[in-house]
Amino acid sequence: MSARSLNKVQLIGNLTRDPELRYTPSGTAVCTFGLATNREWVDTAGQKQEAVEFHRIVAWNKLADICSQLLFKGRKAYVSGRLQTRSWQTPEGVEKQITEIVIDEMIAFGEGRGGVTSGQDEVGGASAEEANQVFSQEPVSTEQPPVVSKAKKTRTKAEEVADDIPF
Repeated sequence: MSARSLNKVQLIGNLTRDPELRYTPSGTAVCTFGLATNREWVDTAGQKQEAVEFHRIVAWNKLADICSQLLFKGRKAYVSGRLQTRSWQTPEGVEKQITEIVIDEMIAFGEGRGGVTSGQDEVGGASAEEANQVFSQEPVSTEQPPVVSKAKKTRTKAEEVADDIPF
């Protein structure tokens, strides 16, 4: 029996470019975009330092459509998913490799396009309230294409019991 493992990534950052929505030959939607995360610290000399990490994000199916409608360069977003590394060979024979974050959950923060904070956000006809909701993709096996759902999360029995605890 193999030991259990965990491949989970959670990020909050700003989009570095507008999402790019494409379709596979079979018609499956795939959306890619960049996300930047910042880190600040004080070094041993007392100087404030800052570093930026850039991440390549990939969303599939319905979540890909939602990302392409609600996200844009500069918008803050939360994403959750898994790391995936792909390898390929260029026509010149050079081996290439890239590590991406394949997301199954996304929350768009802040204002929509045009500075709209309430009412209708003109991107895809979604309201700003909808933009701040969690959009997720159901977990799936690697043998089948991912299935996306916008279904509400159900509460577990443990979560219900935790709400009854007075502290």
